[in-house]
Amino acid sequence: MKIELQKAGKKYFREWIFRNVDICLEPGEKVAVLGPNGSGKSTFLQLLSGALLSTEGSVIFSRKGEVINSESVFRNVCIAAPYLELIEEFTLKEIIDFHFSFKKSVNGFKSDDILQISGLEASRNKVFKHFSSGMKQRVKLSLALLSDVEIVLLDEPCSNLDATAINWYKDLVRDYGMERLIVVCSNNQLDEFAYCSRKMNMLDWK
Repeated sequence: MKIELQKAGKKYFREWIFRNVDICLEPGEKVAVLGPNGSGKSTFLQLLSGALLSTEGSVIFSRKGEVINSESVFRNVCIAAPYLELIEEFTLKEIIDFHFSFKKSVNGFKSDDILQISGLEASRNKVFKHFSSGMKQRVKLSLALLSDVEIVLLDEPCSNLDATAINWYKDLVRDYGMERLIVVCSNNQLDEFAYCSRKMNMLDWK
């Protein structure tokens, strides 16, 4: 699936977050969107997910030249971000089962497979609100990258991860993400986007 932005901009109240974005994101690309905190990266990512509408210009999702409707966009996009909340009262197993009732998993993985890949198998029956911030981030990344979708959007994916977990994230992308369009938003932490061959900066769209 391809995402094309034509003169796209987003404004909140009287302030433009970004303007005049003209880009085309192709299937299978690995793209880093860089910029300091407060530069609009998270807003931009939500625009790419279809969750937000642009204030001006257009965001077009298509496959082989055919425009895709919003329902199909939802089925084919996953986003992982620190600000996206999961159900705190669910156990890890319940969160995984709930997520994959809406999305297919890669390789037909079952919940036991996903628990093992996440490295959190021992916490399968632990209530999510009792997880550390690093464990929560592992769950979000696992749900996004192990979903059988065409587009994966990652907002500061190494937030709250220690060195071991950062290496786990890199392996997860290598093993399960390389066939998909991945867009990574980062405030220049190289570990988050070292695999990206294309880089953009939010400050160019101010």
